[in-house]
This record gives sequence, C-alpha cells and structure tokens, in this order.
Amino acid sequence: MSQKLRLQDLFEGTRYQKIVLTISVLAFLVLELLIYMASASQAGQKSRVIITDTAGKKVYETAGTALTSYEKLVFENNFGSLANYQVNLETEALPFPFRAWVSAAVGIPVGLILLVSFLVRVYLSLLYGEEKEKPDPSSEGAGDLKKNRFGSVLHSFQSFHGISIFHLGFLVVLGVLLLWMVPNFLGDFAKVTITAIREYKWFFLGSSIFLALIITWIIYLRYKLSKQMLENQLHLEKYRVEQQLLMQRETPPLLPSQMNQMNEIQDPR
Repeated sequence: MSQKLRLQDLFEGTRYQKIVLTISVLAFLVLELLIYMASASQAGQKSRVIITDTAGKKVYETAGTALTSYEKLVFENNFGSLANYQVNLETEALPFPFRAWVSAAVGIPVGLILLVSFLVRVYLSLLYGEEKEKPDPSSEGAGDLKKNRFGSVLHSFQSFHGISIFHLGFLVVLGVLLLWMVPNFLGDFAKVTITAIREYKWFFLGSSIFLALIITWIIYLRYKLSKQMLENQLHLEKYRVEQQLLMQRETPPLLPSQMNQMNEIQDPR
C-alpha cells in the first residue's frame, strides 16, 4: 500500500528547501513588481480625444493625444465627415493609486497562496483519501519536525487549537477587501448624494425646513411640558405647606394641669 504524500514531507527534507525558498521568493518579487508596474501605469498625465457635435453632445471618445488613421476612418464611416464635429483634447493628472496598490500587493499573493493550498489539498484528498493521523510526540519523526526550520513553522501553526493558516489568510483577504470596497462605497455614496441634492434641491430644501419645524415644535412642546410639571410641583409643595400650617393651627392648646404635670416630669425636684 502506497504511503500518502504530504506537502509537509517535502518541506521536512533538506534537499528541496533552498530550491522551494528561492522559487517562492523570486515568484513573489516578480508578482509584486508586476503589481507595482500596473499601478504606476494608471498614474501620471492621461489624455483623451473627445469628439462632440454642434450641440455639445459627446459622440466619440478615445485615449491618446490624437486620432489615428484607423480611428478616423471608423469614425467617418459611422458618423460622417470629421469636419462637421468638434475635436477636443482633455488632459488630467492622475495620482498614484496607493490604496489600490496596497490592496493588490497584499490580497493577490495571499489569495494565490490560499488557492494553491486548497487545490493541492483537494488533489491529495481525491488521490489518497482522508486520513486522520494521531501525532506521537515520542516518535522520531516528531523530533525531526521540531528541529527542522520549515517544520518548526508548521508546528507553530499547528499549536494553535482551532486556528489554521486558512483562517489567517481569510482574515487578511477580508481586510484587503474592506480597505478597497469601503472607501469606494463611501465616495460613490457621497457623489450620488451630492448629485441628487443638486438635481432635487427644492425637495431637499423643503424636507429640511419641514424637519427643522418638527424639531422646533418638539422642543417647544417639551419646554411647555417641563414648565407645566414645575408649576404643578410648585402648587403641590405650596398646598403641602399650607396643610401643615393649618394642622398646626388646629392643634388644641394644653390645659394648665397638663402643663404642670409635664413640668413635674421634666423637673423631678
């Protein structure tokens, strides 16, 4: 029966460590260089040719500083002579897309590593089936695993209960997606809001005035309610004081015999 092949067996051996490490580092550097070049190509001076009709409506647009002969031929075949239109050249300076570069530089390598790891794991599972091996700390292989550099890294990841490198990679990819999507969503939402306010300014103005009146009315009602509660509390306190004074006035005075008895009790001599 053939023994199941694992990626761990490849990294445990000292024969392929330098080869695997060199290939991985070179592939990572090439990938990062390509990502940086793609991001840098989106920055700088960008020009485009815009062709409009006599009413100012945009008819055709292409990147570059001038129309090529092929683009001119295609335009005249579709829209007629170019002399009947206005050709405008627009140039804008685009900054370096730092956020997009960071997202791609972190997310693409991590995503590729997770994808390759998943495909390799699926391939080994389909080829050899699922096997559950109980680790034996007293075995000789476990000692070699801890002494090996790659094995120590794998052992450190395996020491966390319930946490694997796939979980960490998923968290990294999720953070990259949030870094890329949340600012774009906020920017698009702000643009849509500003455009809607400009187009329907009277509606938003009326709604703002209506809400301001409602808030002012609520504040006024709360003020009246608080004032009425204070007045009621004042009347209740005044009524309580009047009742106490009335009870003191209605209390009958002590008789002389009672007063003498009280004096004798207080002064036994």
